Amino acid sequence: MEIAILLFDGTTHLDSVGPYEVLHNLPEADVKFVAKKTGVYRDRCGMLGLHADFTLNDVTAPDILVVPGGGGADGAAEDPEITDWVAEVHKATTWTTSVCTGALILGGAGVLNGLKATTHWRAMETLQSYGAEPTRERVVQQGKVITAAGVSSGIDMALTLTAEIAGEEVAKAVQLGIEYDPQPPFDAGDYTTAPDERIALWRSGINKTKR
Repeated sequence: MEIAILLFDGTTHLDSVGPYEVLHNLPEADVKFVAKKTGVYRDRCGMLGLHADFTLNDVTAPDILVVPGGGGADGAAEDPEITDWVAEVHKATTWTTSVCTGALILGGAGVLNGLKATTHWRAMETLQSYGAEPTRERVVQQGKVITAAGVSSGIDMALTLTAEIAGEEVAKAVQLGIEYDPQPPFDAGDYTTAPDERIALWRSGINKTKR
C-alpha cells in the first residue's frame, strides 16, 4: 500500500507527521515523502525540516495521498507543478486526504469542487473560492476524499482512514499505541468560541519567528 505524503517549503510538519505516525501501521504500508525535488523541506520558521526521498515524478499512482498544510500551502495551491500532480494521482488513488490548509492544494487541483470540506479556520473563505463547501467539522469524508481541519486534526483523519481500511479495532489499537488521549490544559482550540483578542494575538505573528 503506497502512501504519498507531499512536502513543500512552509509545511506545518505536524500535518505530515501526525498522519504518518498512524498510517505507517497499516498492513504493508509503504510511506513515501514526496516533493518537487528531493531534499529537506522546512517549516515557515525555518527551524524544522523533513526530508523528501522521492520526487513527484517518482510517485505517480499512490494508493493514499496525504496533503499537509502550513504557511506555504497558499503558494503551493497556485503552483501548477504541484496541483497538476495532485490532480493526476487523484484519478487513481483509493483515498485522497488533506490536513489543515492542505485542502487549498486539493482545491487548486480541482479535487474539492462541489464537495463539503474543512480546513484551518483562517482559510475558510479561500477554500470556498476553490469551489468547495466549507464546514467547521473536524474531519469530513466525501467519497474517497477526506479533509481535516487544523494541524492536530490530521491524527483524527488518519485514525478515521485506518478504520475504513483495516477496521475499527485496528484503528483503536493504533490510537492506544500512540497514546492519543487528548486532555488539553485549556478549552481554547475552537475558533468559534475564541474571543477576538485571542484570534488577533495569533494573527499578530507570535508564530512567525524565523532563524
